[in-house]
Amino acid sequence: MSNKKIFVVFGATGTQGGSVIDSVLSDPAAAREFSLRGITRDPSKPNAQALTARGVECVTGDINDKASLSRALEGAHSVYAMTNYWEKMDAQLELQQGKNIADVCKDVGVQHLIWSGLIDVTKLSDGEFPNVYHFDSKAHIESYIRSIGVPSSTFMPGFYMSNLETMMNPSPDPPHAYTLALPMPPSTPIPFFDAAGDTGKFVKAMLMKRDKVLGKNVLAATDYYTVADVPKIFEQVKKELGKGAQFKTIDKETYKGFLTGAGMPEFAAQELYENMAFMDGFGYFGKQSLDWSHSLLDEKPTTLAEYFAKVPKWKE
Repeated sequence: MSNKKIFVVFGATGTQGGSVIDSVLSDPAAAREFSLRGITRDPSKPNAQALTARGVECVTGDINDKASLSRALEGAHSVYAMTNYWEKMDAQLELQQGKNIADVCKDVGVQHLIWSGLIDVTKLSDGEFPNVYHFDSKAHIESYIRSIGVPSSTFMPGFYMSNLETMMNPSPDPPHAYTLALPMPPSTPIPFFDAAGDTGKFVKAMLMKRDKVLGKNVLAATDYYTVADVPKIFEQVKKELGKGAQFKTIDKETYKGFLTGAGMPEFAAQELYENMAFMDGFGYFGKQSLDWSHSLLDEKPTTLAEYFAKVPKWKE
């Protein structure tokens, strides 16, 4: 019988969870210390079966059902957990799902819950931006986790580089090949993060350096880039394809109009507008430095230039 500690990963076949599993399996020290259990909706699906073939124990787990979670987390030493607000766009449901995970972790004696969280924008902005529900609900879950005494740390992913695949679009203003249009000044700093490539780098470091991170937040991003920097880097990487790429500040109603025109509900468009707008004055991470978080890593995070170079949509 294996004497390895069990590390449970929620969303095992998704972007974040898949990256965590890849990083642990590829690191000899982590793989020696921990066995992996992946939570997935259907272990019989091809993606889950592929993980099973790599030695991951795939089990079902329903975050809306504590009994299901108790079975899935039995014997776990460490847990990486996340929720998906955008699946139902219901902040109260997400909060309850997070509480379910926290309660079961406490019940089964989990020694390290790594929570995938975000900052409380309402609190950070002193109420100026009260509708960024997918941030605030995760922050409330973090507070609950700590209030009930579960040993924990919080992984805080930055702004996904992959968002740029839908934001950087062919420009309606020749001669600019691509335009990034957002409701913020050009000087707004954003902490960009390659979720698929780098989630595992940060979470593995947190897993292996438990004593250093307990009770702390790890800010997962490569660097702060201004939004004006983004098209310039795109142009440098893509040469002819990106020639003349530009950033353009747009107003609130224009931005929301893009979203509602694509079928998004009004409340969600307002939420995403506030998500963009709060970053200039208050900072995505509350203007905190990334230095300490980077000091935990043994692998360099992906730069924005490296990301642009590998994205299929933009291959020349």
